[in-house]
Order: sequence, then C-alpha cells, then structure tokens
Amino acid sequence: MKICLIGAGNLATQLGLALAEKGHQLVQVWSRTQKSASELASKLNCPYTTEISLISSDTDIYIVAISDTALASVLSQRNWNDTLVVHTAGSTPMSILAPYCNNYGVFYPFQTFTITKKVEFDQIPVCIEANSPRNLNVLKELAQSISQNIKFIDSDQRQQIHLAAVFACNFVNHFYAIGEELLREKGIDFEILKPLILETASKITSQSPASSQTGPASRNDSIVIDKHLSMLTNHPDLKNLYKQISERIIQSHK
Repeated sequence: MKICLIGAGNLATQLGLALAEKGHQLVQVWSRTQKSASELASKLNCPYTTEISLISSDTDIYIVAISDTALASVLSQRNWNDTLVVHTAGSTPMSILAPYCNNYGVFYPFQTFTITKKVEFDQIPVCIEANSPRNLNVLKELAQSISQNIKFIDSDQRQQIHLAAVFACNFVNHFYAIGEELLREKGIDFEILKPLILETASKITSQSPASSQTGPASRNDSIVIDKHLSMLTNHPDLKNLYKQISERIIQSHK
C-alpha cells in the first residue's frame, strides 16, 4: 500500500520502519518540526513536509500518529477527501475522525515504543476498528502484513486496554525509577534489581498476576511494612504511596 505518515515520533518511527520492511511504500512523512520529519524521512527514504497544505494526496492511507491533543487541530486543516484516515491513539475514540473524513478507522499497535529501539512487530497485538466493513478489511490486510496478532477492538474496549496499560506499564516503570532512586541513596547500582524485575515479569507468562503476588503486603506482615514505612520518613510522598499500595494488596489477598 501507499502510506503517508502524519507524525514522526516513537510510534510513527517504529511503525514506518516495520511497514517499509514489509514492502509498503512510504510516500511522505509530515511532522510539525523539520528535524523530526527529515530524520524519519531519511530512514524511510521518502520525502517529508512540515506544511499540512503540502501533505501528499497520492496515498492509499493516512496513518495519523500524533498526540491525542493535536488530532483535531491537524485533521481540521485540510481536506482528506475519500482517502482512508486512521489514528493510532489508545485513549481516543474512533468518532473523533468523523467530522473530517469519509473513510476512517483506528490502527493501534499495542506496545511501548521508543525511536531508538527497534521493535519486532510479529507478535505485537494490532487493534483495528473502522467505520465500514470495506475499510476494516483494508486495515486487516495492512495489520496482517506486519503482525500475526490482530484484534478487532472497538473504541470502548481500546480505551479500557489503554487504561490497563497505564497501570501495567507506565506506573510500573515509574516504580522502577523509584527503586533506582532509593538504591542510589545508599550507593547501590540499579543492576541488582534487574534479575528480580525480569523474573517477576516472566511469571505472568504462566500464571495470573494475582496468584504470583509476593511480598510483605501479600502476607499482611505488619512488622516488615512498619519497618519500611519508618525508612521512608524523609520521603513522605513515597511513604504514603507505599502505605496505599500495601493496603490495596492486603485487601485483595484477604
């Protein structure tokens, strides 16, 4: 397919590379800044623009991979005619596209992306939704060209998936950062936590997270919990966070 990428961030970069690798033609990259647009266009060997009015019409599909807050303002600035337009946002309903396009949908690769780390799309769930059976078939064909894991997910389900992902990915990663900060205070390298993190993550491939929960809160070990709380005296925000999470685990394991 001929594909025009609207956006040049983490997701746009990795998705563009995956699509190009599978033989799709990336006809153009648009981004708000010349630096990001030119860098991605160079990787994809295609032209770029920073002007919405100069976005190419010679494409089969526009993949809009920009922030949720920018979607409406970008889409409202040009006529998309009858070309299929999809967004890639987890928390935004498909209906946001309706005022601007006749053919629209959602193409949501469910993974965390960074520009510098190549991602293998083969097993990544790609959640798709469209405003017509024909458009859904186009997105199915596109998704199957890069992944074996295609999900037909509506907007309500996708927003719930995104909410769950914030807890399971974004919040968990922030906890890694907290652990790193606490270790640094005592001159300990974060490397010591990595085997524990990897083993914890691997457990949920064979059992549910609830059944694999360990730690003092799962045992309602008030002596250890109180000791930890006293160690966090100089971090009142973390002390409160530790207490709230421990109480939540205790309640769920009663």
